[in-house]
Amino acid sequence: MSKHVAVLMGGWSAEREVSLVTGAAVARALREQGYDVAAIDVQRDMGTLLTRLYPKPDVVFNALHGRFGEDGCVQGLLDILNIPYTYSGLLASALAMDKIVAKRLFQMAGIPVAEHVVATSEEVRSGHVMEPPYVIKPSNEGSSVGVHIVRAGDNTPRFADTGWPYGPSVMVEKYIDGRELTVGVLGDKSLAVTEILTERGFYDYDAKYVQGGSRHVVPADIEPAIYDETMRLALLAHQTLGCRGVSRADFRYDGKEIYILEVNTQPGLTPTSLVPEQAAHLGMSFNELIVWMVDNAECDA
Repeated sequence: MSKHVAVLMGGWSAEREVSLVTGAAVARALREQGYDVAAIDVQRDMGTLLTRLYPKPDVVFNALHGRFGEDGCVQGLLDILNIPYTYSGLLASALAMDKIVAKRLFQMAGIPVAEHVVATSEEVRSGHVMEPPYVIKPSNEGSSVGVHIVRAGDNTPRFADTGWPYGPSVMVEKYIDGRELTVGVLGDKSLAVTEILTERGFYDYDAKYVQGGSRHVVPADIEPAIYDETMRLALLAHQTLGCRGVSRADFRYDGKEIYILEVNTQPGLTPTSLVPEQAAHLGMSFNELIVWMVDNAECDA
């Protein structure tokens, strides 16, 4: 009998549309490999989700992105149900999504982070809380949702008129003028270093998911010592948070120091996504990557 895999996708976060693309690609790959697949568009109704997960699948492929899908909430439900699932467990997912706590852990592990402060939205709205240029970002969102660069000469942050819908705290981080690097981690090894080239100043939502929004150079054309150190730091960050399966660590390199920005515990698997690209660079097809993730699914029940 073929293994029954439920693919959770959609959800109700700001990243719903990306999740639907990821989920469709995953479901298609698994069907091509002979799996019995149920694609579930998750709504904010746990009763319906529980019904869709009965009888229990052998594995859940968690293709949800953003809050509730990758911050430990769905992971906790699947732990209770004792269903193995892809990507990281409850604690690692929650830690990675909370950028404030994650940065503290990275610092304790010796991973360089950018200078930063945590402020209220009112403090940020009323004036500069650090010398520009700096980046303002939500403390618990993914895919660069809500991220803005504030440069010298900007009188007010961009959300001054529209409000700040991402909770009471704002992560304010020194803008690192340099190269954008990212490393996927598969199990216990780093895959490759990719340099992301974009005209937008940083790897924002459109640069990530719009065709042509960015250009990826894999392997990154950087000094071998910097390449190796970025690979080391990505695996160390993965281990520091207690991640499992697949993760992706994002960095900025200013020519002297490598700074970690964040760890994504559920990196996208869309046609423009980085982890499948790095896996392909190493000779691992998209379908092989998805099957590996299903075969290595776990839960913390």
